[in-house]
Amino acid sequence: MATKSGMRGEGPAVEDTMSLTSVDKDASDDGGGAGGDGGKGGTGGDGGKGEAGGDGTGTGAGAGKGRRRRRVLRWSATVLTLVILGGAGAGYLYYEHLNANIKSDDLNLGDAKDRAAKTQANAAGQTALNILLIGSDARNTKENQKLGGAKDTYGGPPLADVQMLLHISADRSNMSVVSMPRDTLVTIPKCTDPDTRKKYPASTRSMTNESLGRGGPGCTVATWEKLTDIHIDHFMMIDFSGVVSMADAIGGVPVCVDASVYSHTSTGKGSGLKLEKGTHSIQGKQALQWLRTRYGFEDDTDLARAKAQHMYMNSMVRELRANAKLTNPNKLRKLAEAATKAITVDDGLDTITKMYDLATELQKVPTERITMTTMPNAYDTVQTGRVVPTEDAAKLFRLVREDIALDGKDEKKTTASPSPTVTGTAAADDAIAVQVHNSTRTGTLAPVVGRASTVTGLLQAKGFKEAVADASAATSEETTVIRYPSADLQADALRVAKVLGVPTSQVKKSTDVSGVTLYVGGDWRSGNKYTAPVKKDDDKTPESAQAMNGADESQCMHVDPNYSW
Repeated sequence: MATKSGMRGEGPAVEDTMSLTSVDKDASDDGGGAGGDGGKGGTGGDGGKGEAGGDGTGTGAGAGKGRRRRRVLRWSATVLTLVILGGAGAGYLYYEHLNANIKSDDLNLGDAKDRAAKTQANAAGQTALNILLIGSDARNTKENQKLGGAKDTYGGPPLADVQMLLHISADRSNMSVVSMPRDTLVTIPKCTDPDTRKKYPASTRSMTNESLGRGGPGCTVATWEKLTDIHIDHFMMIDFSGVVSMADAIGGVPVCVDASVYSHTSTGKGSGLKLEKGTHSIQGKQALQWLRTRYGFEDDTDLARAKAQHMYMNSMVRELRANAKLTNPNKLRKLAEAATKAITVDDGLDTITKMYDLATELQKVPTERITMTTMPNAYDTVQTGRVVPTEDAAKLFRLVREDIALDGKDEKKTTASPSPTVTGTAAADDAIAVQVHNSTRTGTLAPVVGRASTVTGLLQAKGFKEAVADASAATSEETTVIRYPSADLQADALRVAKVLGVPTSQVKKSTDVSGVTLYVGGDWRSGNKYTAPVKKDDDKTPESAQAMNGADESQCMHVDPNYSW
C-alpha cells in the first residue's frame, strides 16, 4: 500500500484522466458473466442523432466552447482542491485519506537484465510515456464473485483478461492505444512474486492473460516488454467492482448498438447486457456488462469485445471533456474516492500528486489525435481458439517504440536515419564466431527444416570458418536480424551483415546473446542471397490493427443476429 504524500491538492484533475485510463482496462472475461438487469440503458441520444449523443451537451468544437470547457476543467480542479484543503486539518487528513486508498505493486517482476531499454528523449528533450492498462477478472471478494459469476473460480489465480498499452507521444501531440486479445500465445518470462518470493519459471506459448497470476501485474508488464521491446513506465489495474464504482462516479457514457442485443446463451454464458437498438447512456453494472460482452457483438470474439471497449473509452473521454457535470464538488469528491479505491498502480503513481502529474500530461493530447488499435493477430495452427501476433503486430509495436503516431498525422521526417557509430574494427572473417538460428517460423507458416544449416554453409563458403548452426528448436523473427552482446563485437556483427547483404538497421545489440548471432527470419526462407524487404508505407498503421479515432462519434457496434431480440 502506498501512503506517501506530497502537499499538492490538485488531485481532482486526476479524476478526469483516471476515469479516462482506469476504466479502459475495466472489462474482463464474460464467461459465466453476471446476469443483465433486463432494461435498456437509458436514452443518451438527442433525438436519434447518432450513437454518441450523450445528454444533450454535445461535443461541438468551436473556439469559444473549447475555451469554456478548459475553464470548466480548471475550475473543477480548483473546486476540489478547496474541498480537500479548505479546512487546514480536515483537508490535509482527507488528502492523506485519498493517498491511503491507493494500492500499489511492483512495476516489473521479470529479471532486470531482460527489461526493454528506456525510451530515449527526442531532440527537444521530451520523452514518451508508456502505460499498461490491466483489467483483472479476480473473483477474490463477494462483490467481484457476484459481478463476475463463474463460482468455480472463486479465489483462484486472477487473469489479465484486458490488456491495453497506452502510449503518449514525447511531444504530447497524440496518443496510441494497443489492445492485446486475452488468448494471445506469448512467452511469459520468469517472474518472482514480490510478497511470497515464489519464483515462476518462464513459459512459452502461454495465454497472455495467465501472466497476472504469476506474481501480479508486474509479470504482465514483463510479458509485454518481452514481446514488444517497449519500455513500460507505469501500469494501472482494475477489477470488476472497481469498474462499476468508477462507471457510477463518472456518470453515463453514450454507446450505440445497431440492433437490440441480449448477451446470454442457453448454457449461461454472456455478460447479461440487454439493450434496445440505438444510443444509450450506460453506467455502473451495465457499463461492466458492455465492456465484458463477447457473445453478441459482431463475430462473438475478443476482437469484437476490444472494439466495444475502444468505443466506450473514446466516448467516455469525449463526455469528460465536453460536459460540465464535474463542477459539482460532491460529485468530484465521489469520483476521487472511487478512482483511488478502484485501481492498483505501480510505485511511480502511488500518490495523488503523482497521478495529477500524469493527468496533466494526458490532458494535453487532443481527442482527435487519440487512436485505438488491436494487435494484429492470426489463429494459431496448433491450439484451437488461440491467436498469435502477426508481422503486422511487429510493425505496430515498432511504430509505438519509435514514437510514430498511429493516425498518420506526424510531420514527415526530412532526414535519413544516421549510420551506426562503430566501436573498433572487425576481426578477420575466419576468426569471427557466428551462431546461426533458424527463425523462419511465422504466425501462419511452419519453420523451414534445416534452414540454419543451409545458411551456416553459405557463411563458411564465404570464409567464416567459425560459423555454426544452432541445433535448438526453430524460433520466430519477422525479418532476419544479427545480434551481438557488447560493443567489442559490434564491428564483427556489422561485417557479417555486410557480407550477407543484411541492412545495418537489422544489426542490434542484445544481452540475450553471448556472441554474434544470426537469426534467419521469415523474410529469408529460401535461397542463398538475402534480399532486404521493400518497405512501402513503412510508417503507416496496418489496416489489420483496426484503428479507431477518438473523435469519431459515428461508431456503432454491430450485433450478431443470433443475440438480437
